[in-house]
Amino acid sequence: MKLYSYFRSSAAYRVRIALNLKGVAYETAAVHLVKDGGHNRRPEFRAVNPQMRIPALVAPTGDVLIQSLAIIEYLDETYPEPPLLPKDPIARAQTRALAHIIACDIHPLNNTSPLRYLKREMHQEQSAIDAWYHHWVIAGFEAFEALARPGPYACGGQVTMADLCLVPQVSNARRLKVPLDNFPKIVGIDAACLKLPAFDRARPENQPDAE
Repeated sequence: MKLYSYFRSSAAYRVRIALNLKGVAYETAAVHLVKDGGHNRRPEFRAVNPQMRIPALVAPTGDVLIQSLAIIEYLDETYPEPPLLPKDPIARAQTRALAHIIACDIHPLNNTSPLRYLKREMHQEQSAIDAWYHHWVIAGFEAFEALARPGPYACGGQVTMADLCLVPQVSNARRLKVPLDNFPKIVGIDAACLKLPAFDRARPENQPDAE
């Protein structure tokens, strides 16, 4: 498989963890999201993913899959061990809900594109952009903290898709100095996950395109 990735992309980070957990070998095709206005905007990558976003995964069939959660569910269905979603329908929905708090509520508001738009088109000062970023992370983390199970992972004793979404978001939060003192469960989940080799290998600093 080939994964179009960027070392700091939290969405690509989620997929890297899933590939590692499933033991699936893959080739990394680095797409820099910042240099020269973003290499994801070049015609050659737009031909791969018309949305011009990372990640994109080329499956063994040659099909290109986009959107991190769709890719993770494809991997879970194709490589069922270890499962990333519970079998029980209620637990499955609860796991998806935790994943969506990160991937659908926090991340879209704090992704590179909206932050760039705030700066370049809305002419916001960096301090205002940072306040925006912190606000949406904290709002989402407050809900996640309340809903997370006792642990060690977000949904209890097994790693799930919720953990794959949380750990990259915590990494971003730390990089951008979001205070985490009020989120002991989240901090504990993150620490437990990063003890696992699949999570550790997926860290941004461990990627071939890391700067």
